[in-house]
Amino acid sequence: MEATKANTIIELTVNNHAGVMSHITGLFSRRGYNLEGIICGPVGDGSVSRMYLLVEKNARLEQMIKQLEKLYDILIVSLREDYDHTLFHRLHDLIIKEKNRAKYKEF
Repeated sequence: MEATKANTIIELTVNNHAGVMSHITGLFSRRGYNLEGIICGPVGDGSVSRMYLLVEKNARLEQMIKQLEKLYDILIVSLREDYDHTLFHRLHDLIIKEKNRAKYKEF
């Protein structure tokens, strides 16, 4: 049986414009740190967005947070260990369920 990874959520408030998500995911990619999940949406008037990154909780997490804080378009970085990371799995299940419902509705 595979051991369960301990995950946590990084919450980001970012400027909302083209290329911001690419900069963030590129940072993780360049450092070989996997993103388990991403949820993002605009906040308020749409000039900023809130991003939730599901990441593995390991020894490199603190360094990744420090690197995120250096990016120009990231306004706030918070480690949210109190958040329910199963939201990512439930959202995935909901999307699959709706996709299947739409597929069968065509017939």
